[in-house]
Amino acid sequence: MRVLFTTWAWPSHLYALVPLAWACRAAGHEVLIASQPGLYDDIVRTGLPAARTGHDVDAAGLVRGYLLPSRAVPAPVTPAGPEGRGPRAMRMFHAHADSMVDDLTALARDWRADLVVYEPTALAGPIAAAAAGVPAVRLLYGTDLLLRARGVLPGVLAPLAERNGVDAFDPFGALTVDPCPDEFQVPTDYRRLPMRYVPYNGPGAGALPEPPARRPGGRRVVVTWGHTMAKLSPAHFLAPQAALAAREADAEVVLAVSAAQLPLLGDLPGDVTVTVDAPLHLLLAEADLVVSHGGAGTVLTALQAGVPLLLVPQLPDHAGHSARVLACGAGEVLSRDEAGPAQLRAEVRRLLDSGRERAAARRLAALNLERPEPARLVAALEELTARAVR
Repeated sequence: MRVLFTTWAWPSHLYALVPLAWACRAAGHEVLIASQPGLYDDIVRTGLPAARTGHDVDAAGLVRGYLLPSRAVPAPVTPAGPEGRGPRAMRMFHAHADSMVDDLTALARDWRADLVVYEPTALAGPIAAAAAGVPAVRLLYGTDLLLRARGVLPGVLAPLAERNGVDAFDPFGALTVDPCPDEFQVPTDYRRLPMRYVPYNGPGAGALPEPPARRPGGRRVVVTWGHTMAKLSPAHFLAPQAALAAREADAEVVLAVSAAQLPLLGDLPGDVTVTVDAPLHLLLAEADLVVSHGGAGTVLTALQAGVPLLLVPQLPDHAGHSARVLACGAGEVLSRDEAGPAQLRAEVRRLLDSGRERAAARRLAALNLERPEPARLVAALEELTARAVR
């Protein structure tokens, strides 16, 4: 079986594909991950075969247009284009699909793919699969935030499909692989294949991180602001402020950043441990709380480790995942305007003292372990492709 995985050029979306891609590769199948040129090196670093398709799009510029309004940092106003019907993010997803779909369709045909697996916002994926006459499988990277756009997707994508000889296709594919415990997922009405969430947070920078030994009776807070917010502007990168607030709440602080974010940290006290390009899941064994921006990868990585969260979402998808954390009782959410030093400090203290959120996070971790690991899904993908050729 030849399995073509695809995403647009955003590292966190790629990371969501890696565990299942490696499971397929370990089962003896051929795997190829295709994206825009800007993600090529990131794909190579996963150890999986990579292919460039289409051209790069100003993803950061588009994402910047969807920042949630704030009195502290006003969000820019970005008018929706003609492809912006439905959720505003359709403009961005359409731009990425438009940039990739022709090359991806050609690749699916020329490489003779048997199956296309795509993350839910990589909407060139189901078009390429339909053009090549093979099944398409959606692999969610978190809660299904595109569910409310289901009705408008065919119309939005119709010109791209017609350009590649496709009359009809289902943007939701033949089935959806879901890494979220049912309690965390939004209600859905389509066929889902449950999968255990296995964190892949990047390859790391070589040596494994070694945070200092936890002091007796101490409580540890891990602070991370993902990759997205710093790319948008320093004003939205709240990791230094969050780290200082956690430190003032008498917690040991481990601040996880990328090398590109180091210049944004300023002068931090020496007792704040800074790790650079460390995979997040390696830092959570002794964590009592994660303070973060609300990205899907960060949220699911914390929850699979049974660690509650304090979240400050500034993008709609971050707000969506933060809402699920709140609904499950596994953490607290502050708006950008609420997240001043005093409120951050107070919430860190409250969450460290509370057993309720930790119990909820541990319950979600246990539910995750009940789901089949990625390796056990390979047989279902094999069956799907076998049915398609009969």
